[in-house]
Amino acid sequence: MDHGGSLERARALFPGAPEPFVDLSTGINPNSYPLFELPATALSRLPEPGRARDLAAVAATAYGAPSAAHVVPAPGTQILLPRIASLVRSGRALVLGPTYQEHARAAAIAGHQVAETRDFGQLFDADLAVVVNPNNPDGRVVQRKDLLELAASLRARGGLLVVDEAFMDVGPQAQSLAGDVEQSGLVVLRSFGKFYGLAGIRLGFALAHPDIAGRLEEELGPWSVAVPSLEYGIKALSDADWQREMRTTLAHAAHRLDQAFARAGVIVTGGTSLFRHVDISDAAGLFKALGREGILVRGFTDRPTQLRCGLPGHEVEWRRLDVALGDWAQDREAAKKEAAR
Repeated sequence: MDHGGSLERARALFPGAPEPFVDLSTGINPNSYPLFELPATALSRLPEPGRARDLAAVAATAYGAPSAAHVVPAPGTQILLPRIASLVRSGRALVLGPTYQEHARAAAIAGHQVAETRDFGQLFDADLAVVVNPNNPDGRVVQRKDLLELAASLRARGGLLVVDEAFMDVGPQAQSLAGDVEQSGLVVLRSFGKFYGLAGIRLGFALAHPDIAGRLEEELGPWSVAVPSLEYGIKALSDADWQREMRTTLAHAAHRLDQAFARAGVIVTGGTSLFRHVDISDAAGLFKALGREGILVRGFTDRPTQLRCGLPGHEVEWRRLDVALGDWAQDREAAKKEAAR
């Protein structure tokens, strides 16, 4: 599957493009949490269990989970997906889509019969239901009250609701289910690397009832999170000032990106402050035009009119995007005039 973020793929698609590529194909914050020096023992010693417990406690506070006992740190949320899907008997898995494709793949690995649906109501008939909230790539938000109703229905039948809140750091906090995981039959996923701009750290969390959390911890085994990831997670998740300022910075950047698209005649149709979503008839043409200028955005083979675009990281990247969008819009207008003759 193409998930974006592959510069190898970008160079293969656009071999003559100017370097360096401006990678806007992910929803990763280009303004990463400040790097800091780690002791040499961060690489020479195994992780201490106490620091993993510290991380769980800090994450519980940052995300609003009931306690550290409800938090399972992991080397990224991706590794958790098939394990969580295996928490319920093999049956019918429904994923509210279109969305992140790895959920369907993980459910299939766990032995479920998997389908994607656009109808939230159909999820009530599932054994395993998955909702990405806010959704990737269009930013759709499902209300917390509706998700709690779904969770209660599934729980009564021995089912499980998985809510992937990978982008909730920049979403409506009141809609998060992190504080509701005392209930069984519910798992909430939180990603660290996206909002903090440190995807290479490979850190994520499952929030769940302690019984479920304990099962997941047993499957992951000891030393599941590396020392550098532990230390960055503890510091960044504790830094409320940075989090608050970054949310403001990202909101301004998302507005600026909307304006850049608008100047090119493209209306943004959704997203979050970490990525924007557009739906236009010439999405393929725009993807190629930007790619030839060394700017990579995210396309979708199953949704050929849609694109997702992340945030440029600095002024040079903003200028390159503005110029490329302007050139594409100018060429598109010229082609329309030529066709009208």
